[in-house]
Amino acid sequence: MDQKRTSRRSFLTLAMATPLAASALAACGGSSGPGQAADGGATIWFLTGQPKEDVRNQSVDSFNESSEAGDLTVAAYQNDAYKTKIRTAIGAGQAPTLIFSWGGGSVRDWAEAGQIEDLTSFVDENPEMRERLFEAAWSPGEVDGKIYAVPHETVQPVFLYYNKKLFSQIGAQPPATWDDLMALVPQFRAAGIAPISLAGQSRWTTMMWLEFLVQRVAGTEAYQAINNSEPNAWSNPDVLRAFSLAQDLVNAGGFVDGFNSVVADQNADQALLYTDKAAMLLQGSWCFGSIKADGGDFVSGGNLGYQSFPVVTGGKGDGESTVGNPAQYYSISSKASEEQKQIARDYLANGVLTDEIATAFINEAGEVPIVNGIDDQLAAAEDGEFLSFIYDIASNAPFFGMSWDQALSPTAAEELLTNIEQLFGNPGGFTPQQFADNMNAVSQQ
Repeated sequence: MDQKRTSRRSFLTLAMATPLAASALAACGGSSGPGQAADGGATIWFLTGQPKEDVRNQSVDSFNESSEAGDLTVAAYQNDAYKTKIRTAIGAGQAPTLIFSWGGGSVRDWAEAGQIEDLTSFVDENPEMRERLFEAAWSPGEVDGKIYAVPHETVQPVFLYYNKKLFSQIGAQPPATWDDLMALVPQFRAAGIAPISLAGQSRWTTMMWLEFLVQRVAGTEAYQAINNSEPNAWSNPDVLRAFSLAQDLVNAGGFVDGFNSVVADQNADQALLYTDKAAMLLQGSWCFGSIKADGGDFVSGGNLGYQSFPVVTGGKGDGESTVGNPAQYYSISSKASEEQKQIARDYLANGVLTDEIATAFINEAGEVPIVNGIDDQLAAAEDGEFLSFIYDIASNAPFFGMSWDQALSPTAAEELLTNIEQLFGNPGGFTPQQFADNMNAVSQQ
């Protein structure tokens, strides 16, 4: 199996799309155009990118073979192209029946505009569907206590990767606390090793440091206040302290020199780790496959370590919570016909993440589906130790923080990334308070 994964995570906001750059892939639909249903059936759009694209198609094909309500017609798009395409289609009232998303701010916007269905009663009528999936995966699809997007596919937490060889070289242990991490910086620097790899040009990679620091320092309630765009959430004193700690790390030389020119889409941050240039990397579980594929014997030789983000002594947040992608999501377009909506509901209840498809995500995609009780299956799989680590993080986390650039409105998310670039790139001239003031202003628009 080709272990290479797409390095760019799939949760940037719709507002950050580039111009349309890819055409749809024809799927089940005969002479229908891309995304158009054949014979009045329903439509579904999702992302290209192997190996998950094959598993998604397998899910639809299996459903169509047994569906009595009607078939789903598929169109698949590259990530950025999809964001442009779906935004335009929804605005024009021409959305597919099933709308793929990452939850959060986009789902809220669609729900408030009446563009997607309230699925609360549907989920209540199918309690086994909710009980089967990770409970933490549901909240990003909820708006004001109602369900507008059903979670599916896989969980993708963020955590700290580290190079065991380099830690052994300086005689150090992975950091259990923030103080431990800060103490490692001069030790690695003295050995000519970058303490931490960071693809700063991509900005969302830098955001993950702030997310974890806010959770560890300020706690879950403060994190949620930011996600919910509560007034002055960014100027919470503990949030400001978290930002100050991040700047302390920058000023101490914690990140690789020139980190603002490193790009995640090119897997450059991962390469610094497995070529022994950097000791640590904060990234998502989606990176494991490409590190394994591109890193030679780095993984097979036992050099890759991974752990949860360090705790901050005296902080209000626990050390078991995590951040990242709780799941992926499907909503049903309110513009679809009743026949199309019924097909979509049947797929969500009976087709999107069957036992067969969950197994395919494990064995073919090397990822952890959001299904309870699969720990034994994961442990027996190739890379079972890593998959079990992901499962334990996701299933045991008291809080799974949705990434800010998903949870916030598209406008606020873009402002967030701009301010993150300033906070890390200009630590002497851009203060945490300036960051907070800018974000408080845009969050209330």
